[in-house]
Amino acid sequence: MKAAVVNTPGELPKFQEFAEPTVQEGEVLVNLRAAGLHPVVKSIASGAHYSAGGTGPMIPGVDGVGTLEDGTRVYFGGARKPWGTMAERAAAPRSMYIPLPDGIEDATAAAIANPGMSAWVSMKDRAELIPGETVLILGATGVAGQLAIQVARELGAKRVIAAGRNVDALRNADVDRVIGLTQPEDQLREAFVEEAVAGIDVVIDYLWGRPTEILLEALGKGFKATATHRTRLVQVGGIAGSTITLPAAILRSIDLTLTGSGFGAAKLDQIFAAIPKLFALAAKGALKIDVEAIPLADVETAWNRSDKGRRIVFTL
Repeated sequence: MKAAVVNTPGELPKFQEFAEPTVQEGEVLVNLRAAGLHPVVKSIASGAHYSAGGTGPMIPGVDGVGTLEDGTRVYFGGARKPWGTMAERAAAPRSMYIPLPDGIEDATAAAIANPGMSAWVSMKDRAELIPGETVLILGATGVAGQLAIQVARELGAKRVIAAGRNVDALRNADVDRVIGLTQPEDQLREAFVEEAVAGIDVVIDYLWGRPTEILLEALGKGFKATATHRTRLVQVGGIAGSTITLPAAILRSIDLTLTGSGFGAAKLDQIFAAIPKLFALAAKGALKIDVEAIPLADVETAWNRSDKGRRIVFTL
């Protein structure tokens, strides 16, 4: 069968022949229609992600949309390595596919599930957002960040603060304040301090690195001995850096709960349970995502393109 194949970790995938997937007991064969090019897919293919393994060749892709042998249209994940979802066919565990509702296109479903479930699980299950709270999204201009804004509103956030580099991408977003991350650090810190003094309940962090350090410094500067405010920071991505410096005094001066959201931090059943909710919301137009559909045959030229706030989906 034809597939995108990473022959050596870190190299561009090639559109070439690959062995058919072997369907084992408890699995079903899916004929692929669409698979999203998510950041985690690139990270695994490069060998950098914590879940990466092996030396290749392998087919990238963590999830996809296709049809079962009876024609049922499904979203699925969990393809067994070295097979992934960027191929004509894949084998999926019976426990990891979901029939798709009418009203949501293949490419939209393939694009929205991964970033959408990340936003939903990090906010609802990891942060345990309470309606009426204030949410700050660090890295709000990317695909996942823009979905997080919508999820925050859907879950009842009263105030949503969006922090990101590409502020133009937030011009029409349903947010109460936009904080540009490209401004000088002193100004950025003061903007964060203003919000810290008012009270930030939840931070969804797609960046880490220096932006997170500045935010934590601002939370410390917003310290009030007589009015301690609890902040839950959920770490989701590391686009701006893989490490931070965290002074001990910050942890002593603020009521901070720091946790993560990912396949090793959140329970798999929590992650999978979020997907039907996302599809239902997307089908009725309550969640929106900008999608660019590209034929899988063009995988090599499209792999390293900047998504600029839209999610690339390979189609068959």
